[in-house]
Amino acid sequence: MNQPTSGAPSALRLVARVFNVEPHEAPAVAAGLAMFFLLFTGYFMLRPIRETMGVTGGVDNLQWLFTGTFLATVAVLPLFGWLASKVARRRIVPWVFGLVVLSLLGFGIAMLSQPDDPWNARAFYIWVSVINMLMISLAWSVLADVFVTGEAKRLFALIAGGASLGGLAGPLLTTWLVEPLGHGGLLLLSAMLIACSAATAMWLHRWRDGHPLPAHHSSPEQRSRPLGGNPFAGATAVFKSRYLIAIAVFVVLLSSVTTFLYFEQARLVAETFPDQTRQTQVFGAIDAVVQGMAILTQVFLTGRVAQRLGVGVLLVAVPVIVAAGFVWLALAPTFAVFVVVMVVRRAGEYAFVRPGREMLYTVVPPEAKYKAKNFIDTVVYRGGDAVSAWIKRGLDLVADHPALAMLIGAGIALVWAFTGSLLGRWQRGQEVENTSS
Repeated sequence: MNQPTSGAPSALRLVARVFNVEPHEAPAVAAGLAMFFLLFTGYFMLRPIRETMGVTGGVDNLQWLFTGTFLATVAVLPLFGWLASKVARRRIVPWVFGLVVLSLLGFGIAMLSQPDDPWNARAFYIWVSVINMLMISLAWSVLADVFVTGEAKRLFALIAGGASLGGLAGPLLTTWLVEPLGHGGLLLLSAMLIACSAATAMWLHRWRDGHPLPAHHSSPEQRSRPLGGNPFAGATAVFKSRYLIAIAVFVVLLSSVTTFLYFEQARLVAETFPDQTRQTQVFGAIDAVVQGMAILTQVFLTGRVAQRLGVGVLLVAVPVIVAAGFVWLALAPTFAVFVVVMVVRRAGEYAFVRPGREMLYTVVPPEAKYKAKNFIDTVVYRGGDAVSAWIKRGLDLVADHPALAMLIGAGIALVWAFTGSLLGRWQRGQEVENTSS
C-alpha cells in the first residue's frame, strides 16, 4: 500500500529534474503553458488568414499595409496606456483580451456575410497585425510580473513551449477547417480560445498571491493597484533608460530582418501557389514545421542554456545563423531555400530570441514591464516593420534583384547579434544590482 506513496516523490523529482522545475512551481508552469497554448492557437488560426488577405491585396502593395499597421498601432497604444493606468495590473489582460474578442466576433460576422470584400480583407490584415503584438506582449508582461529573474531563466522557455504547441495546433486547425468553416467561422473559434487564455492569466496572479516573493518584489497589493501615470508613460520611460533604448534597437533590428524575409515569402508563395486556399494551407504547413522544431528546443534546451550561459547567448545565436541564411538565400533565391531559412529563423526566434528578450524585462520596474514593454513590442516593432518595408520595396524597384536586399539583411542581422550581446551583459549587471539592493 505504501509503494505508490513512496514512489510518487521520486517520480516528481525525476519530472522536476527533466524539466528543470521546482515542485511548487508546477501549477504555475502548467497555467503559463495553457495561457500561451490557448492564445497562440487562437492567433495562429488567424495568421494564415491574415497572410492570405495580404497576398490578396497585391504583393507590390504590402508596404502600404505595413504603414497602415504602424499608424493603427500608434492610434491604439494611447488607449492601452489609458486603460493600464486605470485598472489593476492583474486586470489589464482580461480587459484587453475581452475587447479583442469582441472585435474578432465583428470581423467574423463581416466575413461570413461578405467574404470577398477587399476592404474587409485590408482592415482585417491591419487589425490582426496590431492585436497580435499587443496580446503576446501582455501575456509575457504577466510572466515578467509573476516570476523573478532566477525563475524566468529556468521556466520562460518551457512555458513558451505552450506558445509553440499553440502555434502548431492553430495552423493545423486552419488547414483542416478553412474549407468547411470558411474564414469567418475560424475567427469565431479563435475568439473563444483567446477568451479562455485571459482566464488562465488571471489564475497566474492568484498563484503568485499564494507564493509571495520577498518584500522588494511585487506583492499582491501592488498587483491589485493600477499602474497610474499617463497614457504616454511607456514611450517616455523608454527614452529615459539606456537599457530600454537598447531593447528597442534590438526589436527594430529583429523586425527589419523579419520584414525582409516576409516580403520574400509573399513574393515566392504568390509565384508558386496562385490559389488562395492553397496559399493558406502552405502558410499553415510552414507554421506547423516551425512550431514543431521550437517545442523540442524550448522544453529541453533553452532554459538550461539561459541558466548556465546567460541571456546573451539566447539573443546572439539566432542572429548569427540568420546572417548566414541571408547570404545563402542571396546566392540561391529558390522557394526551397527560403523555406529552410524561414523555418530556422522563426523556430530560433520562438525557442531562443523571444524567451531571452522577455527575460530582459524581469529586472525593470512594474510600469516598464507593462507600458514601456508594450510600447517597444507594438509601436517600435511596427515602426521598424513600416520603415524596413519601404526600404525593401525601394531596393526591389531600384535593383530589381532580391539578392541585394538579402545581403543587406545579412548586415542587419550581424548588428542585431551585436546588440543582443550588449543587452546580455547589461541584463546580468542589472540582475546583480537588484539582488544586492
